[in-house]
Amino acid sequence: MESLFLLIPLSLILVGVLAWILRWSVKSGQFDDLDGPGQAILMDDDTPKSKNVSDHSQK
Repeated sequence: MESLFLLIPLSLILVGVLAWILRWSVKSGQFDDLDGPGQAILMDDDTPKSKNVSDHSQK
């Protein structure tokens, strides 16, 4: 029974801290663009850069 006197306030403090972190992340714009980073990976230019062959053949 005595452990409840410790665990209940600790859990309420933990919930308060988590709510504050969630509120901070929403206000700072962490959830503004959820699709952009995923699409940026798919739309990346994967074509290899062409090497100038004539530079290596003159050595």
